[in-house]
Amino acid sequence: MSRVLVTGGAGYVGAVLVPRLVAAGHDVTALDLFVFGDYLPPESSATPALKKIKGDIRDVALLERALPGHDAVIHLACISNDPSFALDPALSRTINYDCFEPLVVAAKRGGVRRFVYASTSSVYGVSDKPDVTEDHPLVPLTDYNKYKGLCEPLLFKHQAAGFTTVTIRPATVCGYSPRLRLDLTVNILTMSALTKGRITVFGGSQQRPNIHIDDVVDLYLLLLELPDAMIAGRTYNAGYQNHTVAEIAEIVRTVVTREVPSRANVDIVTTPSDDLRSYHISSEKIRRELGFVPKRTIEDAVRDLCRAYLAGKVPDPDGVGYYNVRTLQATGLK
Repeated sequence: MSRVLVTGGAGYVGAVLVPRLVAAGHDVTALDLFVFGDYLPPESSATPALKKIKGDIRDVALLERALPGHDAVIHLACISNDPSFALDPALSRTINYDCFEPLVVAAKRGGVRRFVYASTSSVYGVSDKPDVTEDHPLVPLTDYNKYKGLCEPLLFKHQAAGFTTVTIRPATVCGYSPRLRLDLTVNILTMSALTKGRITVFGGSQQRPNIHIDDVVDLYLLLLELPDAMIAGRTYNAGYQNHTVAEIAEIVRTVVTREVPSRANVDIVTTPSDDLRSYHISSEKIRRELGFVPKRTIEDAVRDLCRAYLAGKVPDPDGVGYYNVRTLQATGLK
């Protein structure tokens, strides 16, 4: 899998994944609209392994030009999270669902041999089961969850010898990225503690599985190396720690007060919430079948964010670019 095309290659995960792929010896094409900016290394004769394409995954003609010659696709691009999807549901559906099967077909026709789809563990919606496995019914509470889940069977419909397909349902990703998002549970609670000395918890009893961004990147690299027979047509949860939002807030407070002397005291304020999503996912299958075990904790993610903040890498935590909804409102994506 030497030549890899990453859709959404400049996004939160992509901005960490693409440089790691290049460092691992892959030739990488990052296909992205770059709505949130470009935090990837510059293209240059010194880095011939990286190519950037500013383009839309809904543009089939572009896909048919770009995909041939690639061995693998890692599909990250989407309108991510419920509030962003709800800004313009019709637009979001075109990006998250309507263009998905044409992308898969174009990849297969273009000679791509492996397609990795980043779905989401939020497809489970709400469940009181102690461990939600991949066989659990999907009970999406929002259109974002629904359409992420509906793409999965469309992908597997095209599974064939020579075209290996695999779906990953990541937990909520956390930790520092050059294209940082501050609308994710761990990240936003950490930044609130750092900038305000206060954490606001909405609800608190909801279960939220998390995975460190570097671990999910490790997983995508692993999926390029494994034999076809190990992953073909399979779906895997990818999480590490399942905690309630209230427990995450306590973890954040503990790490921030230890890492940042000026924040020796951080208050936690709890308010009601109508966000009912709650699920405790099991990642036993991916450990058992692929040997994948995350190495980094929520504490590590909070520590990384603290150190990035202290190093001046988050100069304006209220900046529009850190929040998907605000960025999409500002850019007027159509």
